[in-house]
Amino acid sequence: MHNEFTAIIERDGEWYVAYCPEVPGANGQGRTKEEARASLAAAIALILEDRREDALRGIPPDAERETVIVE
Repeated sequence: MHNEFTAIIERDGEWYVAYCPEVPGANGQGRTKEEARASLAAAIALILEDRREDALRGIPPDAERETVIVE
């Protein structure tokens, strides 16, 4: 699945910090902009995986489950 998110990257002394306004709590950092962006991407993936697992715990066992692709 392909998703795109906004990365806001700012310089903080010797480091770059990044966050994603669409995914609350998603932050990254690195010595370069590329490292900060990669760190942010990993944080987004972890948050979305955790939220998906948490949300699916409450699904009734007899409910139909299908995949929806958003592009």
